[in-house]
Amino acid sequence: MLVVENLTKYYRRHLAVDDLSFHVNAGEIVGLLGPNGAGKTTVLRSICGILKLSSGRVTIAGHNLQEQEIDAKRSIAFVPEVPNPYELLTVREHLRFVAMAYGETEDLESRMDALLDRLDLSEKSDALVLTLSKGMKQKLAVACGFIHNAQVLLFDEPLIGIDPKGQRELRTMIEAARDEGRAVLISTHLLDTAERLCDRVMILMRGRKVVEGTLAEIQDRVQFGEDARLEDMFLHLTETTNEF
Repeated sequence: MLVVENLTKYYRRHLAVDDLSFHVNAGEIVGLLGPNGAGKTTVLRSICGILKLSSGRVTIAGHNLQEQEIDAKRSIAFVPEVPNPYELLTVREHLRFVAMAYGETEDLESRMDALLDRLDLSEKSDALVLTLSKGMKQKLAVACGFIHNAQVLLFDEPLIGIDPKGQRELRTMIEAARDEGRAVLISTHLLDTAERLCDRVMILMRGRKVVEGTLAEIQDRVQFGEDARLEDMFLHLTETTNEF
């Protein structure tokens, strides 16, 4: 569903992502992990087409991002770490605008009502976005990600700033998306959440992939034993990157 091949991204002379390849299958959640500055956000923004690749290839639902940009972007939804919504629209207007941009207006009012209810935004549906708290803006970004039928969902630290009830609801929504056959790539520093939520994880360090696999596969790789926690293995791997 999502295939990234030899993705390389420079910011002038700084190498942010170094020859990275991976895939996310339909019906799978993959966690993108790494310390600050590892390149996670750059990877997500490159997949979305927000950043231009220095080299490499991204294929989304069978569409080459560079050659079939519109079709590729129609197939994705991106929820950024810091949302930048249109503040002079109401919450409902914002959702409607996003749905119309993707050409998905069938049963729109009922779909908006359902999302607003699930994310505790119903009471704010007619409020201007500029009046929302940081957490509510993050919930709106999540709602925008789910308002159209994206086959590939990309999340950059989506749980940061959201209240515990909203976090639980978002996890449930992400799991449901996987069960519907969508591909999900999620960047997070919440390693306990990644351990529970993700089918596989990939750890980056200085723009390079350190390790990738299921929890059991990584346990075998680092020889920590089957009871090892992801947090312990993450710290070990990122502190001993040169060994791998």
